[in-house]
Amino acid sequence: QVHLVESGGGLVQAGDSLRLSCTVSGRTFSSYRMGWFRQAPGKEREFVAAISRSGSSTNYADSVKGRFTISRDSAKNTVYLEMNSLKPEDTAVYYCAADPFFTNIATMKFHLWGQGTQVTVSS
Repeated sequence: QVHLVESGGGLVQAGDSLRLSCTVSGRTFSSYRMGWFRQAPGKEREFVAAISRSGSSTNYADSVKGRFTISRDSAKNTVYLEMNSLKPEDTAVYYCAADPFFTNIATMKFHLWGQGTQVTVSS
């Protein structure tokens, strides 16, 4: 059974940086397209970023483009979300997601989810 475990969340000030990590159990990490989503209080979960199985393609929400970077390390079975120039509106629970079925980087369908990590950005 595959498990996704996020870490790296916390409380930071506007303009600060933070790096989230998501470690995937099992030996099939390279077969998963990976993504990050977030959900702010009272709002629906929204897409943040995705990375292809090989890591050669990425996709970002317009709201984070130029500030956030998604990457993956197959040796560590880990996907990262580097977040720079954080804003109060980035405050949310961030979820890691994995999908073994779809290869299109723009597909929003993911089948496996982590438990989430809280990111709070104070003004």
